[in-house]
Amino acid sequence: MSSWPLQKLAGGLWVASSFRPRQPADEPTRGKMRSSCIVLTAVVALAAYYVYIPLPSSVSDPWKLMLLDATFRSAQQVSNLIHYLGLSHHLLALNFIIVSFGKKSAWSSAQVKVTDTDFDGVEVRVFEGSPKPEEPLKRSVVYIHGGGWALASAKISYYDELCTAMAEELNAVIVSIEYRLVPKVHFPEQIHDVVRATKYFLQPEVLQKYSVDPGRIGISGDSAGGNLAAALGQQFSQDANLKSKLKLQALIYPVLQALDFNTPSYQQNVDTPILPRYVMVKYWVDYFKGNYDFVQAMMVNNHTSLDVEEAAALRARLNWTSLLPTVFTKNYKPVMQTTGDARIVREIPQLLDVRSAPLIADQEVLQHLPKTYILTCEHDVLRDDGIMYAKRLESAGVEVTLDHFEDGFHGCMIFTSWPTNFSVGIRTRNSYITWLDQNL
Repeated sequence: MSSWPLQKLAGGLWVASSFRPRQPADEPTRGKMRSSCIVLTAVVALAAYYVYIPLPSSVSDPWKLMLLDATFRSAQQVSNLIHYLGLSHHLLALNFIIVSFGKKSAWSSAQVKVTDTDFDGVEVRVFEGSPKPEEPLKRSVVYIHGGGWALASAKISYYDELCTAMAEELNAVIVSIEYRLVPKVHFPEQIHDVVRATKYFLQPEVLQKYSVDPGRIGISGDSAGGNLAAALGQQFSQDANLKSKLKLQALIYPVLQALDFNTPSYQQNVDTPILPRYVMVKYWVDYFKGNYDFVQAMMVNNHTSLDVEEAAALRARLNWTSLLPTVFTKNYKPVMQTTGDARIVREIPQLLDVRSAPLIADQEVLQHLPKTYILTCEHDVLRDDGIMYAKRLESAGVEVTLDHFEDGFHGCMIFTSWPTNFSVGIRTRNSYITWLDQNL
């Protein structure tokens, strides 16, 4: 029997005297609970409003993409605040955030040896597959990371993991170039870096050091890295002094022109993450050290209007009404201004430089390019850049593989590991490496 003294309640029920019937909460307590609920509801609603963006149902893992986009937007806003306060350039601040959370040291495994070094003064990270007695010489890929010429690094986990997978699955030597970024340098310094590092690597004594077959070397890159890879490919195809020629080029959702920001893919994906049109145009302006006042005019093609004589000769090379299949043009109409702002091209002549816009190269240049792989994504402003380049290369007699992903979005190929693992990221990476395996 309980040692507690008993107390008789109304109705004959005996309870321990320590028991106290529950008293209703007083008014101040109820008020605090209501306030907490209101605040919590407001916070959840604001978070949902911030994260949610309308996405097409066909895009891979839409809710995960919304969260990824919200994270990136938050980092951008923090970097913009830092810039506004005069503490640092917004691109330096943003890249500091990206690299701080994602930098990975050169870690080797039994399958892949990873080392950091420099090629003719340009930092590189080299990934070497395990030696095989039956294959004394390895194939090789020179890889150029993306990031709008301003962000990311060969040493962040996304690119380290991609290049490690390439080295292991292809039993290859992967050279990932750590080129200098905006705003520390601007066009064409990024191109100079990748050209210098690649030329150094192609020297016979360097290839011998890494046991690389000089006849089995390719160039590759994603996004802005695809732009640099395409520019390098064109330059090398015309260089008679190069003893080792590239066997192939593989361009992953490359950015290839800055003359028309109203192709069907730009119109369709104007606000689609990870790369809305406004952001892409700003990357171009930053690359050329231009004036942000030009961004809005460039978004409506005022920089290449009919009265801008400098752009007249190049329009046919970007005529998407003839270069794109109808499945991509859909019902979109060309945006061609009768009168615009000729001052933009005069102040930023780099817009018309073939080194920045490989898509506008002469046909005579294109016909000397090696076998080409181009990966494009439906939900990407740069989709049509890649498709038009594939068409122009094909017309020039180049063997081209166009690999299009209907549920893909810009940048998806590097998102293959938790928590940013996307189904389309894994499929694009597998498809890319498989093509390299079959063609290199």
